[in-house]
Order: sequence, then C-alpha cells, then structure tokens
Amino acid sequence: MVKKILVVDDEPHISELVKAVLSVEGYDVKTASDGVSALKFLEKQKPDLVILDMMMPGMSGREVCEKIRANPKTKQLKVMFVTVVKFSENGKSELEKMNVSDYLTKPFDNAELVSRVKKVVGG
Repeated sequence: MVKKILVVDDEPHISELVKAVLSVEGYDVKTASDGVSALKFLEKQKPDLVILDMMMPGMSGREVCEKIRANPKTKQLKVMFVTVVKFSENGKSELEKMNVSDYLTKPFDNAELVSRVKKVVGG
C-alpha cells in the first residue's frame, strides 16, 4: 500500500523538493503552505506522516503539532520536523513530549531525508 505524506512548509521550493524526492521513492506526497491549510487537509485525510517546517508565519510547526496532538482524530499521526532550527538537549526532550517521530535539519541531504522517512513509516 502506498504511504501518504503531507509536507507543510511556507517555502515552496522546499515543499517541492521534498515532494519530488519522496515521490520518486513511491510515496504519495501532498503539500500545504501553512499550518491552517495543513489542519484543514487533516480534517479530510489521514496521511501516514506529516513533515512540518518549524518556522512558519502565522502558525509555527510546533503549534501545528500541538493542534494535531490535541485532536483525538489526529493525535496518533506520525510527525517529523524538517527545520533550520538546531535543537538543544532541552529542545529534543520537548520534541519527545510532543511525540515527534524524528527531525531533520535544513539544509538536508536527500538520501538522509529518504532514510529517515523510511525509518518512520516504512516503504
């Protein structure tokens, strides 16, 4: 079965890059340009993984993740951050508390992205 992934990033070139890299690997990738549209998408569809940018205008990736976790219909979704933010040990423990599956720092290596996604959702 094809794994579905939602990529949420306010930078279109990043969304398109992630979509292109993961589509080649056989994933069904959808994109959203902000947290609000991502949450609207999640009302209708349940992807196998949500890849969130941490730093977005309006609603940060962290806020999106908190809303996903607060909703009984989406709280079990796997979430991964792709971000320019370098996490301290304290930051990493915050990610654990939010039940984040993994995170990758931008700029990232495409092979590393694929490897991390495969670890989280298989495929």
